[in-house]
Amino acid sequence: MAFMHLHHRLPSPSLSFPGASPPVYRSSIFALSRFSPPSVSFPSHKFTDFTNCLLHLPPKSLSFALSWTLALGVALSGVGFADAKVGVNKPELLPKEFTSVIDVAGFLSDGQEFRLKQEIADIEKETGYKLRVLAQNYPVTPGLAIKDFWQVDDKTIVFVADPTFGNILNFNVGASVDLDIPRSFWSRLAGKYGNIFYWKEKGEEASIEAAVMAISNCLREPVGPNNCSEIK
Repeated sequence: MAFMHLHHRLPSPSLSFPGASPPVYRSSIFALSRFSPPSVSFPSHKFTDFTNCLLHLPPKSLSFALSWTLALGVALSGVGFADAKVGVNKPELLPKEFTSVIDVAGFLSDGQEFRLKQEIADIEKETGYKLRVLAQNYPVTPGLAIKDFWQVDDKTIVFVADPTFGNILNFNVGASVDLDIPRSFWSRLAGKYGNIFYWKEKGEEASIEAAVMAISNCLREPVGPNNCSEIK
């Protein structure tokens, strides 16, 4: 399964988060191998070798290598970094029954969550794409457990709303979605509704709802050279 990670680019120094800027692509949170940072490889499965590699990364590559690992607590290419430091896999935080929206952070009201579920169901029915929303405040997250719970595949968009790193909007996009949706769409979406100034003023729930509606509008547009050119 090919799966891509889109995330806001973290400013330098690598772990300071004063604001938001465009997302970058990374490999999947579940199969981190296809889109690794340029000129960076992690051949060893020993944590000490991985640490040495991190020490020689430029700041931007380092931040981008750590950010999503922190967001969902996922190991990079089998290296025991997440397990050793920040690994999160808490199926006990998952709901008992299937739902397309999981709000462990408490950002959404019952009414807002219901509306998002309805919109997501309509998206899937009309387009075949599966949008899934996880609202979290790291480290309170089900983490890796969402993969099996949602049966993530190439037609899945995993939207993680987490304000921990400044920009609240984070996306993992399946390969089939990536063929139809321009990559620039996700960076523009994060820049418009995910930046810290937006969600601090309007609330995390406003960012989440606006992002879902923008994704819905985008997925319904005919595929072509100019689809999703505007954030609606």
